Amino acid sequence: MSEVTTEPKGKANASLLIRGAIWIAIGALIAAALVCVIWVLIGDQDGIIGRAFLTILLLAGFAGIAILEAGLATKRPDWLALASMITWIVALIVGAIQIWLPFEPGEFAGGLGRFFQLLLVIGILQLALLHVRLFTSSARRHVTTFTTVIYYVTIAILIILVAMLVFFLTLPDTFEYGDVYWRIVVALAILAAVGTMLIPLLNALFAPKKPAAPAASVQYAQQGYTQQGQGYAQQNQAYAAPGYSSQPAVAAPVAQQWPTYADGVTPLPMLQDGQPDWNAYYTGYPTQQQGYQQAPAPAQTFPVAQDYGQAPQAPDYSQAPQVPDYSQAPDAQPAPPASTVPPASAMPPVPPMPDYPQSTPTPLAAPEQTAPTPGSVPPPPPAPPR
Repeated sequence: MSEVTTEPKGKANASLLIRGAIWIAIGALIAAALVCVIWVLIGDQDGIIGRAFLTILLLAGFAGIAILEAGLATKRPDWLALASMITWIVALIVGAIQIWLPFEPGEFAGGLGRFFQLLLVIGILQLALLHVRLFTSSARRHVTTFTTVIYYVTIAILIILVAMLVFFLTLPDTFEYGDVYWRIVVALAILAAVGTMLIPLLNALFAPKKPAAPAASVQYAQQGYTQQGQGYAQQNQAYAAPGYSSQPAVAAPVAQQWPTYADGVTPLPMLQDGQPDWNAYYTGYPTQQQGYQQAPAPAQTFPVAQDYGQAPQAPDYSQAPQVPDYSQAPDAQPAPPASTVPPASAMPPVPPMPDYPQSTPTPLAAPEQTAPTPGSVPPPPPAPPR
């Protein structure tokens, strides 16, 4: 089954309003062209060629403006697109009247004066449109019954004021404009100014204040990374990778992505402490890490000093040492057990001191000294007295 899509009612009405404004512009263009043609046929011959040329320029300019307004209609509010098209239609009518209106006998400005009057009419219409646009935005900020009444009354007064000014600039010498006419114009201008100032004043006094900006969330360094499964603490460095120096203020902390290289795709390598390798971002190569893993030493053919970086391992005493097998050895006397007595000293012990008698012993006569016989052994020394 085919689905039938229906546009919202408000959107359909808006599109119809814009289309209606475009068709009004087309109808005004055709009507102005027909009036100019009739005027050419039944009017006098004074300057008819110049007026026809100015009419062609006026219609071409209006057609270009209508195309521009149709292109901008989708980007504007519906009421603004319609009001803008109406102002240009009024300018077209005023321009056509200024071109084909016969010159009065007492008219001083002539054709150049009428051209400046047309420019003044266009300026007044555009200023009025800008006033309505800003005034509407201000009135929608705080809508009450009182502000709504002020809004519509001010818009009505402004429309009457602009109409009176445009009518005077279109036919300045055709009618007599007395003092009452200008008194009404001044009174309407004062009322429009008062109504314009009332809405902003009421908004300042009674409109609710805008909420303050949300407070800044926790700092970027306190937010964890989720891709690598580990967070890392705040970096105590004077620099930071581009794009990670600051984070926009949000209502709640959000998980941050693991930092990558400049291509935005390749993640930075991770150090052994769980932190990203910022040096690799600038050098393009991972940082050499030697703090946690010891590289195997190459084979050495010469003695190497013992490495005291690690504690020596205790020997394993869980198993008894293996006893050598002597079953195949020849029969021999078993070795005597090792003596527990320490070996005798190489030096003989010192003999004890003899006990001397109380009386003074009589000294013995020294043996007679004889000359030793060559090759003989000397006699032993005398024994000590007991």
